[in-house]
Formats: sequence, structure tokens, C-alpha cells
Amino acid sequence: MFDFFKKKPVEKKSLIPEVLGLRLGGVIELDALKMKIIEPDLTISGAANTQLIQAVGVVQLDNATRLIRYYTDDDAMIQVLIVGDSDADVQQCMLSYYYSTTPIDTDTRWNEWLATGVVKSHWDLDGVNFTKLWENELPVAMTETTWTSATEYSQTDQFVMLYSRDVNADLCEVLIVSAEEQIINNRAEHCLVLSTAFELQPNDFKVN
Repeated sequence: MFDFFKKKPVEKKSLIPEVLGLRLGGVIELDALKMKIIEPDLTISGAANTQLIQAVGVVQLDNATRLIRYYTDDDAMIQVLIVGDSDADVQQCMLSYYYSTTPIDTDTRWNEWLATGVVKSHWDLDGVNFTKLWENELPVAMTETTWTSATEYSQTDQFVMLYSRDVNADLCEVLIVSAEEQIINNRAEHCLVLSTAFELQPNDFKVN
């Protein structure tokens, strides 16, 4: 009778963001025709048209700007650059595929990669030349929190540089070079991750 005197429960905001319909457990369907046309000119091959989102990563770049990464079961990631919280705040959307992951076994090699390995003027990837995209002379540091469920997450420190090449007048391919550190059982583990990516338009995919 007097329910209006009671406090309404506050809806708890999920720490796992959803944007453009992308969400943990969602299924992405890529535009099969577009992928068939552009894939021969890209580094990737055999991209699945249907992919399941298995994890979501968040990198807080500043108070308003985030990278949100949706990892799929096809060794791929859709990365969304967003300034705000709504779909209208999305600045860029890219589809990225892992190229290689190489362990870095010693602190000496790790420090060498950070000092002179990640950042160079050009990067040769199997005979394909990519040019440094950012002006930074040292890798850009960022920390990603990656969620695999509402209660399970991990953190990774990443030291990144981007490189790019023009595939044609309408398509640019980006090489992401990331030296990564993760603390596992109180021990730092290091690796070098190479990925290639290209920009997605809103009509290039849908999410079920």
C-alpha cells in the first residue's frame, strides 16, 4: 500500500560494456561479400563470417575515452574507440586478427624490446612494409582489464605502437605491435603480440 515510501533498488551497472550491439556471449556476423572481396589483399586469411564473443577488454585512455575490445573464437578482436557511453560516441571500429605471439623469456630481452624493439620507422611483415603511424618515440603504455564473465577478469600491461600501409585507395591495413606483461602467480610473464587490423563500417557486421 505504501510502496512509494520504499526505496527502489538501484540497477547495478555492469562493468562489462556493450556498444553497437557487441556484448559478451554475442554472435557477430560479418558481411561475407565484403570479406571475400578484401581478404585476398590483407594479411589475414580464412576469417570466419560468424564469430562468438568470448571475452571483453577495456582500456581507459582518459576520463571519457576508452578502447573496448571484443575477443572472438576466431582469434579475432573487434576494437571500438569510444568517447562517452553511447553508440553515437563511437569514433572508430576495427577488426583485428592475431598474427603471432612470441614469449620474451628474459628481463634483458624485455627491456630491449621496450627501448628499441617495439618502435621503429618501418616494420617488415613477411615482405610487406608497414610505416610507423604514431609520432611517439617510445611505446604507448596502456592497461587492459579483460572480462571472461561477470566475475572473472585479468589485467595486462601493454606497450604499443601502430604501423600502417595503404592496401588501396579505400582500404588501410594496420599492424599492431604490443609488448605485453601479465602477472601470473606473482610472476611477470612477457610476450610480443603482432596483430593486423582494418576498419569496419556499421553495415559491415551485425550482432545476434
